[in-house]
Amino acid sequence: MPAKIKYEQVALLKEKLERSEAVFVGEYRGMTVAQSTALRVKVREAGGELKIAKNTLFAIAMKEAGLESLSESLVTGPNIYALCYGDPVGVAKVLKEYATDKTQKAFVLKGGLLGKVALDQSQVYALADLPSKDVLVAQVVRTIAAPISGLVTVLSGTMRGLVTCLGQIRDKKEAA
Repeated sequence: MPAKIKYEQVALLKEKLERSEAVFVGEYRGMTVAQSTALRVKVREAGGELKIAKNTLFAIAMKEAGLESLSESLVTGPNIYALCYGDPVGVAKVLKEYATDKTQKAFVLKGGLLGKVALDQSQVYALADLPSKDVLVAQVVRTIAAPISGLVTVLSGTMRGLVTCLGQIRDKKEAA
């Protein structure tokens, strides 16, 4: 019979998974405490949380949370799970930067789950290359506002031309 602590761990993981937007999986074999602490701090600043859990307990928690189970290749070995509570792009960027850093060879980003869609390593890297949500919103607003500002420029140009023309007529009449 499983220990009570395992039930508590599964319940805690399930609650965290229900709040998360995405889950990324990485293998941390050979990481030092200082490296894992630095990675935890960076992920926390990006709006996520790193959890180390037994793969079987994490799989049970995912099933109970109603999420798709991760592929067998993702859940083998000592894994660290990054749970994203905000914009998943920021956390993906942090994990990609850390995984591709030449000074460390211990952390390997394997893949993840975005919503209910499973991602492999290349898809997580592609997600990390996207601009953040705030930048995308700013680009959309700028795209929507561009025609309006162009219309204002055109309309003000016509009025400016009319004022200039009337000013020239006034000057000619004063000179005559």
